[in-house]
Amino acid sequence: MAIRIYNTLTKTKEPFETVTPGQVKMYVCGPTVYDYCHVGHARSVVVFDVVVRYLRAMDYQVTYIRNFTDVDDKIINRANEVGMDPIQLAEKYIHEFYRDMDALNVERADYEPKVTEHIEDIVSIVQTLMDKNVAYLVDGDVYYAVETFSQYGKLSGRKLEDMVAGSRIEINENKRNPFDFALWKAAKPGEPAWDSPWGKGRPGWHIECSAMSSHFLGETLDIHGGGKDLIFPHHENEIAQSEAANDAPFARYWMHNGFVNIDNEKMSKSLNNFLMIKDILKTYHPESVRLFLLSNHYRSPIDFSDQNLKESDKGLEKIYSLVQRLDQEAGIADLGEPASPGGYWLDFCAAMNDDFNTAKGVGVIFNLVKEGNRILDKGSLSTESKGQLEELSADLRKMAGILGILQQPWKAFFDARTDRQLQDIALAPEEIDALVAERTAARKNKDWKRADEIRDSLAEKGIVLEDKADGTHWKATAH
Repeated sequence: MAIRIYNTLTKTKEPFETVTPGQVKMYVCGPTVYDYCHVGHARSVVVFDVVVRYLRAMDYQVTYIRNFTDVDDKIINRANEVGMDPIQLAEKYIHEFYRDMDALNVERADYEPKVTEHIEDIVSIVQTLMDKNVAYLVDGDVYYAVETFSQYGKLSGRKLEDMVAGSRIEINENKRNPFDFALWKAAKPGEPAWDSPWGKGRPGWHIECSAMSSHFLGETLDIHGGGKDLIFPHHENEIAQSEAANDAPFARYWMHNGFVNIDNEKMSKSLNNFLMIKDILKTYHPESVRLFLLSNHYRSPIDFSDQNLKESDKGLEKIYSLVQRLDQEAGIADLGEPASPGGYWLDFCAAMNDDFNTAKGVGVIFNLVKEGNRILDKGSLSTESKGQLEELSADLRKMAGILGILQQPWKAFFDARTDRQLQDIALAPEEIDALVAERTAARKNKDWKRADEIRDSLAEKGIVLEDKADGTHWKATAH
C-alpha cells in the first residue's frame, strides 16, 4: 500500500511522492531554547521521530533536519532576567532538551543546526530577497514585503486583504504593511549581533528555517513539519520568503501535529499549566509517555491528564507482560528480523500508511497482545502454536521499534517498576514475602477469609499475586 499524507497546504490526503524516488528530505521546526521542554514540545518531537522511523522501515533514505533557535527575543529576555549571556542560556537549554528527549528514546536527527551557526546562510538569502526587491531596509532593519508574494496565505487559508482589514496589530511606522515581517533586526545594546551588509544585527525568526533547510536539503523539501501553532505566521512566512528567493516550491507536504490540552484546558502560560517533561518523568515511565503521545492521531488534540497517563502506563505493562510470558512460557525471546511479515505487521503498516495513524497502530499492538495471551492461556503449546507465537513476537518487536517502546528487557522493566512501587507504598520485598507465606499457610488451613484479605490488601497497593504450580509469585503493577 502506498503512503498517504494529509497535506496542510492542499487540505487533502495525497499519495506520498518524493522529489527523488526513494529519498526523503524532511525538515521539522525545533524548539526556541529558553526554558525546559514541556509536553507540547514532546508531542511534536515524538510524532516526527515515529514518522522518520517508519519511513526508514519502508526503505526510504531519509535526511532529517530539526533545528534549534538559539538567538531570539525570548532567549534574550530570559537571559536578562537571570543575568546570563543569551548564547550560554541557549546552550544550557539545548543540553536539557537532549536530556529529556534521550529519556523519551527520541533518535537524534541527521543534522540539528543552530541559528548562530548559519548566519552567513541567513545573510545570503536576505540579500537575495533585497536584490529581488521583495524586501526593504529601514534604519538597519530588513523587512519582507508580503504584498509582493501573490500567494501569501495559501498555507493558512487566510487572505491578506481580509487580515489587513480586520487587523488590530499595532502599527509599526517602519513597516509598509502591518504583516510585513523582519528578516534582519538591527543591533541593540547588550544583544548578540553579527555583521551584515545592513550593519550589525541578528536574524528574524522566520528566515532562519528557510536558510538552514536550503543549506542541508536544497530548494524543495519533501516534508516540512511542526506544531499547528506554526502554520501562521511562521510557516506561511517561510513559504513566502523561500519561494521568492528560490523561484521553486518550498515543500511538497506540510504536516502539523495537534495541540496538547491539560485536563481539557488549553496549555497556556496564563493558566500556568505547562507540564515539563522532566517533571512528568519523575512519575511516569518514558515509554508510557510515548505511548500516550501516540495514542491519538497526530493531527488531533490530545488531553494530558493523570488518568490518561495511568491508562497508558497500564497498557505498556500489558505489552511487557506478554513479552515476559513469551520468554518464560514459550522460550521466545527477541527473534530479530522475521523471515516474512505477519498479519499484525501488515495491519500496522496499513494504519501507518494512512497518514501515520499511530492511534490505529497502537490498537493493532493491543490486538496482538490479546491474541498472544489467548494462545499462551491454552497451556501446552503445539508446534503450530509455537510458530504462531514466534510470528507474533517478531511482529510485536517491529511495531514497537517504530513506536519507540519495548526498549528494555522485560526483567529490567519490572524490576525498576517494583523498586519504584515499593518505595511508594513503603513495603520491603521481605515484608511482601512474609505476607505471601502467611497467605499460603492460610490457604493450606482453608482460612480463605485471611487469604483473601492478604491478597486484596496487597492488590490495593499495586502488588498482584499469581498462584502457579511452583508456588505464589508477586509483582508490582501500575495502579
